[in-house]
Amino acid sequence: MGMVTFVDETTSGGAGGGWELAIAEERLALRELIRRRVFQEVAEHHARGAAGEFHGLVRPTGRTPGRVDPEAQTELALRAFAASGFLVLVGDRQVTGLDEEIELPIGTEVTFLKLVPLVGG
Repeated sequence: MGMVTFVDETTSGGAGGGWELAIAEERLALRELIRRRVFQEVAEHHARGAAGEFHGLVRPTGRTPGRVDPEAQTELALRAFAASGFLVLVGDRQVTGLDEEIELPIGTEVTFLKLVPLVGG
C-alpha cells in the first residue's frame, strides 16, 4: 500500500498544504482517484462533527448545514473536472481524461490546479 499526496493550488499561486491518502492499488483511473479524495474529505468533515464550512475540492450546493453527501460531492467534482474547473497533474504530467489510468508508485504527488471558483462544481 502506498501513500498518495494531494496538493491543491490555484492559478493565482495559492497552495494548500498537502495531505496523504493510502491507496492500495498501483494503477487507478482518475475518476476513482477523485472519488476517493472526495469521500476522504467528506469523512474528515463529518468526523469533526460536520460543523462549519466544508473545505474540499468543490463546495457543495443545496445541502443541509453541516452534512455533506459524498456521492453528490463526487458528481460535482467530476462535472467540475469535465468543465475545466481544475487540472490534475500527477508528478509533472497532466491527466486529461477521467478514465485515464494513473500509475501510483510510492510517493506519488497529485496536484489539483483550480482554474475557476468551484462553487457547486
